[in-house]
Amino acid sequence: MPLLHLPSHASPEEVAEALKTEGYAIVDELVPPALMDRIEAEMGPHITATPYGEDAFVGRQTRRTGAMIARSPAARELVMNPLAIATAGKFLGHASTFQLHLTQIISISPGSQAQPLHQDQLAWDFFPFPDDYHVQCNILWAMSDYTEDMGATRVVPGSQYAGRDKTYGQSDSLPAVMKRGSALFYTGKIYHGSGANISDRLRQGINITYAVGWLRQEENQYLTTPLELARTLPDELLRVMGYRMGCFALGYVRDFEDPMVTIREPEQRGVFGIDMTQKNAAANNAISGVVEHLHKASA
Repeated sequence: MPLLHLPSHASPEEVAEALKTEGYAIVDELVPPALMDRIEAEMGPHITATPYGEDAFVGRQTRRTGAMIARSPAARELVMNPLAIATAGKFLGHASTFQLHLTQIISISPGSQAQPLHQDQLAWDFFPFPDDYHVQCNILWAMSDYTEDMGATRVVPGSQYAGRDKTYGQSDSLPAVMKRGSALFYTGKIYHGSGANISDRLRQGINITYAVGWLRQEENQYLTTPLELARTLPDELLRVMGYRMGCFALGYVRDFEDPMVTIREPEQRGVFGIDMTQKNAAANNAISGVVEHLHKASA
């Protein structure tokens, strides 16, 4: 049975629903090859300088190249892709905010073996998140064509609720075959992994992941993007990178101020504080929970 494919004009609601029910969705040819050409040109020298992995999980014939916000202006367009941002907002809407979790080009050389199938949310110290609480909206953008013999990412359909101790073999998975510029959306719970590259071609994918705002990011966006460069970036991108409150009272600076005050000059700062009347239900519930806890503690 082939994996689920959606057209490039799919709505955020359709993609988010597929993530909830299937754990993944492939959106075909979402961005033009020209954008991938620009990213390839800007990131090429950095990819060449990236060492291969040191174990079978990250891939001994695989390069993983990050810091894409700082290194590639074209990659910023991919991070802020309208369907990607809107889907992440809907799929992770149970949290007060979401943020950029990592940016990474994965270059799998010919001869690479298949990666063990795994869940990405294990990155948070193997914490057992509830089955109905999603913490990630992941995207693998096809920087090259994805074919099975090139090591296309393999997905185990329906595995998003199998739990963290489940073991799957390659025969349980299906390859996410897609053309350059397509995108594989998947949750942090679904089992997946890179396939074996038995071709004579390099397989490259761009991993851009978003996570709920109250968790630590895998790639430290504040250190990988120098402050002087961050000050030149649009506010919308900066907020996705994490320059905002993760939820009530989480991530403020100085005197309960929004992190954006560290980026903008005094005359540009304005007021970046939280609008209490616009908080979503998740934030209000969090505040209520804190107040209830304090009342119980003082009783």
